[in-house]
Order: sequence, then C-alpha cells, then structure tokens
Amino acid sequence: MKIEVVHNHQCELGEGPVWDAQEEVIFWVDILQGEIHHYSLQRKQHKTYAVNEMVGCIALCNDGNFILASKSGIGFLNRATGEIEYVENPESHLPENRFNDGKCDAVGRLWVGSMSLLETPNAGSVYVFENNRSTLKIKKTTISNGMAWSADNKIYYFIDTPTATVVAYDFDLNTGSISNKRVVIAIDEKEGYPDGMTIDQEGMLWIAHWGGWQVTRWDPNTGELLYRIKLPAAKITSCTFGGTQLNDLFITSAKADLTDEELKNQPLAGSLFVIKNCGYQGVPAFKFNR
Repeated sequence: MKIEVVHNHQCELGEGPVWDAQEEVIFWVDILQGEIHHYSLQRKQHKTYAVNEMVGCIALCNDGNFILASKSGIGFLNRATGEIEYVENPESHLPENRFNDGKCDAVGRLWVGSMSLLETPNAGSVYVFENNRSTLKIKKTTISNGMAWSADNKIYYFIDTPTATVVAYDFDLNTGSISNKRVVIAIDEKEGYPDGMTIDQEGMLWIAHWGGWQVTRWDPNTGELLYRIKLPAAKITSCTFGGTQLNDLFITSAKADLTDEELKNQPLAGSLFVIKNCGYQGVPAFKFNR
C-alpha cells in the first residue's frame, strides 16, 4: 500500500480534511496556524485561506463557500474574498474554550464540539448549528473529535479523545435529537488515542490515532478491529475519502510539540498523506444548508 504526500506543506496541527467532489479539491485546516488549505489534484495548485486564529473545522456550504468554527465562534468564509462573517458563539462566556472538530449531517446542520485551550476535563460541549442558532447536544466533553453517521441516518458516532472510545447514539434525522448513548469501540492505550474519524460505504469506521502512527478500520456493530495502516508520523489526526471514486484515503497529521529528535525520526510529520485506490470507498461529505 503506497503512502504518498499530497503536497510538501507541513502543518503544525493538520486536521479536518474535506473532499470537494465537484472541484476535485481536498481541503484541510492547520488549527494552530489558523489556516485553511486547498489543494487541487487536477491543477496541482495549493492555496491558503487565513483565518488568523485557531480554526477547528470547516465544511462546504451549498453555496460553495465555507462554514467554519474557530476561537471566535461559528461563521462563514467567502472563498472569493477570504472575508469571514461570524454569526454565533454559544461559548462567548467561556474565553478559555475554542471549537475543535465538526461535520455536517445529511440535512445540512453543522455538529461541532468545543474544548478548553488547556484541555481541562469536561470543559467542552457539542452543539448543532442551523438557522444561525446553536443548540447544546452533549455536555462535559474534553476533546471533541471524530463524528460520523450511519448510512440510514439512525446512528450518530462520536469520539471524545481522552475516553479512548467511540460512542453511538440513536439519531433522529428530522429533529436532530440523540439518545441511548453506548460505547461501541474501545481502543487500547498502546494504539494511541482516537482522533478524527470517517465512515465507508460498508458502514465501517476509520479512525486516526494521535500518538499511534496509524489509521484503523473498525466494525461498530461488533467493536472488532478489522484493518490498520501504519504511517510515517506519530500524530495522525483525521482522515476522509476522496478522489473521483471516493476510494483515495486522505490523512492529516501534526508536528506540534515534537522534539528535535522526534522530528528527525519523522520528517514527514504535519503532512497531508494520501493512499490512492485504498481498496475501500467512502461516502460524500454532507454540505451545510445555508
């Protein structure tokens, strides 16, 4: 299995890859540098949008622009001008918090989690944002990360990284309500901590392992580890499927807080990797309904 570097740019904390099928572009963020990265596979062209503060996640909107969640809250970035308009911050009273990972569901609502800048336990929450308003969904999280939905939209999967688990909730697509929380995957400490996550067409979950040098594939119905891909960087942060057939796996990584010795041993840390024709197919990313 050939692991390639998509572009020679290396992020401090690469995260949240999003595939734009229409333009054949992969987007990802550098949380610590406050940047959104854009790479066109057809044109071999790399672009950067400056957010100028910590940006946790982005999603494409149905008008072609971005919705983003950053230190200042939730807003929209105009891709033509680079201008950002913030519209909501449910945690404006919590200046020590920032937003982290997030994704849109099948009707175009943004689900996004917050966390303490100091990673204080239970200081974060998960919100749903629609119609310029956010609603609290999950309380007392620490580092909100991976999210995914089953193909029938009846299950919402979620990772709070320090718990080393994936939990599932019963999900109502019409109302956005969640219930019946249960652990479906438990990850051993020696594997690294679960971070970002995506789902494939067979309903299996792909998890990036922070400190684990790998991406893994799991069956959420049985909790069984099915497959692992070892990578040339320790801090693997997230993954998503892309390419014309959605069978290329894009993987983000980080180099933040690595020692000089560690950087010497993993010179590709912070890169965006791709495994082309990885043998599995993903599902298209949902867009924000603006």
